[in-house]
Amino acid sequence: MLRGCMIGLVLLAVALGTGCASMSSLGGPEMLTQLLTNQLGVTANQAAGGAGSILSLAKEKLSNMAFSSLSSAIPGADALVKSAQSLGAITGPLGNRAGVDAAFGKLGMQPPMVDKFGGVMGDVAAKAGGDPVKALLGALLK
Repeated sequence: MLRGCMIGLVLLAVALGTGCASMSSLGGPEMLTQLLTNQLGVTANQAAGGAGSILSLAKEKLSNMAFSSLSSAIPGADALVKSAQSLGAITGPLGNRAGVDAAFGKLGMQPPMVDKFGGVMGDVAAKAGGDPVKALLGALLK
């Protein structure tokens, strides 16, 4: 009987783990990329690279704890930063808003688009992490 219970618990744990993995993939970087392309009329590469550039600045400027809160509220944050790097938007530290503006320029976007991205990303972050997480993002882009 004990052996049967243990096997049942193992199967339940595997099923739950698989279900959770599937759920997290639903909210990956593609969700934010699609949202940005639909709302702002940018390409998928511009969406991923722009979001990744903003998140890269956040990683540079925020404490580890604050960045962890932000990145957990933005689906696929690490993948987006990697996209920005692979697309050539980020070649080193960004340092400040001007660095983000330059990264957007490398993606064929003008500086005012940074604020638009910030608005969409802030709304996504607020849904998952609340207004304090949205405020973190807003403060970075001033």
